[in-house]
Amino acid sequence: MMRSLWTAASGMVSQQTNVDTISNNLANINTTGFKKETAQFKSLLYQTIQKTTTDSTGEEKPVGAQTGLGVKNSAIVSQFSQGSLTETSNDYDFAIQGDGFFMVQTADGSIGYTRNGSFGLSIGTEGILLATAEGYPVLDAAGEPITLDVNLNTAKLDIDEFGNLMYPDENDSLQSLGIQIGLAQFNNPAGLEKTSNSILKETAASGSPRLEAEDENLKKSKMKKGFLESSNVQAVNEMVDLIVAQRAYEMNSKAITASDEMLQQANNLKR
Repeated sequence: MMRSLWTAASGMVSQQTNVDTISNNLANINTTGFKKETAQFKSLLYQTIQKTTTDSTGEEKPVGAQTGLGVKNSAIVSQFSQGSLTETSNDYDFAIQGDGFFMVQTADGSIGYTRNGSFGLSIGTEGILLATAEGYPVLDAAGEPITLDVNLNTAKLDIDEFGNLMYPDENDSLQSLGIQIGLAQFNNPAGLEKTSNSILKETAASGSPRLEAEDENLKKSKMKKGFLESSNVQAVNEMVDLIVAQRAYEMNSKAITASDEMLQQANNLKR
């Protein structure tokens, strides 16, 4: 009987993690570039009660006797499906259409990856810097911070769908400045480590970044100027998942209550 208590308790703990994950999805429903997360489950070890079972005639049955010992969370996986594009009319807002990630230089000097393309211009000591809302420099295709000459008229600056920075010449014809916003892809983006401010970090599970400007085998992403990628979280689906998780939690708690009552009845037999 004690086995059922621990089994149901493992279900309650796992469903609590599931609810935590759903809550995080709902909390980030308006976060730019956020990707829905899903809790994954797997069964725990099984206990063999009887290896060989036989019927009344002594013939061996085709199945043994094993009982499960509960469940645990195996992973929380992000779903990197394309989010809808929201128009902002901001000249330095960019939405990625494809599998790419923007590269930014974080505070500790390492490279972070994000789908949040809400950028702006910052006047620094070395020139005009393209940076995130947190002040992280946006990196070019070579992995260097994008810095522009302070004498450039930023009102005339333009960026094409592949991230190339363009500026008009004396004939008012747009010419490339030789700078391209860097985009990277990963063989396993679900393996990226999540940090704050929608920044992801490379891990052994994600694999090394593959730069779109250098890897000819990659399908190139496109950037849409004046748009941001919305979260791919669907509120209706999350509410349905939340109800299912709540019901599963309640059923596990009822199993614990039933087991406790059965133990109490067994204890009362000696009286």
